[in-house]
Amino acid sequence: MANPKQIDPMLTTSDVARLLNVHINTVRRWSNQGIIKTYRIGSRGDRRFRQEDITSFLFQQSRIAEVSEEEPSFARPSSRGGNKLLADYKV
Repeated sequence: MANPKQIDPMLTTSDVARLLNVHINTVRRWSNQGIIKTYRIGSRGDRRFRQEDITSFLFQQSRIAEVSEEEPSFARPSSRGGNKLLADYKV
């Protein structure tokens, strides 16, 4: 049997929503889509999340955000009034 001091507590869906500052349904959807790793426990299939998995998810998202900020895309215009980068350019 494992020592209880070695077992890290798992996070609930509400805990993760609070940590990520998103709605609880967003956490459920990401869980269903496999974006966030989840564990199902009990007869009801309640979701539980490991802190390490949430930390890894945040790290991946921050790296994606860094890459998208470094490389602006001209392929798709903004949905609000065209491509701002090209619209501000004056000849």
